Amino acid sequence: MGKTIYVVTHPEAVHHTQGLVGGWYDSELTAKGSADARAIARWLRAEIPGGVEVDVFSSDLLRAQQTAEPVGAALDTTVRLDRRLREKSYGAADGRPQRWLDERFIPPPATGDRLSHDEGPAGAETKAAFATRVYSAMEEITARPTDRQVIITHGFTLTFVIAAWIQMPLASVGYANFRSQPGSITALRQDDFFHNRQVAVLAQTSHLQPDVGQRAMQSHPGPGRR
Repeated sequence: MGKTIYVVTHPEAVHHTQGLVGGWYDSELTAKGSADARAIARWLRAEIPGGVEVDVFSSDLLRAQQTAEPVGAALDTTVRLDRRLREKSYGAADGRPQRWLDERFIPPPATGDRLSHDEGPAGAETKAAFATRVYSAMEEITARPTDRQVIITHGFTLTFVIAAWIQMPLASVGYANFRSQPGSITALRQDDFFHNRQVAVLAQTSHLQPDVGQRAMQSHPGPGRR
């Protein structure tokens, strides 16, 4: 049967609609986000056969926890919170207007040390620290014998979850970027014979109602908008 991991990016949260930087700012889901979380739970319940053991892991930030609650209930399992699955912290920019970060953000160089690059805001995580904690979480999650797992996390964190899954070296992950939309589901699979790891489905949103404005925002997400 192999292993399948469903990676969920939390749906629309208040910082999206208010134009604030996400990061570790503990915003909650909007009414639309809560409805989308229930749709995600229904989709996962239909996808995962009844009676199959499922692990559910979630970032401990409120918007992820609120996404995880209906998922855990639908799958009849306990949600395990893990702060290592949080979004990247933008330090002093977290919770501030997006314009505040945009005016101070220093983009990484095209070549060289992109992982340790200082992006400007005081206290912001480097990509090196961000990737290292996500890789650590993924090492423990994937080592568990459970064949069906769900990870509920954030838009930027998804990139490092996928990179860890395909065992991309940390030295290369500074160039990786897998785009997603709020409320997306990515399916990661490993077969039993070759033990190859694949990204079977990337950031699908067919289970959600279309939202043109949200799609436009995510097409050019920029720092802090996840």
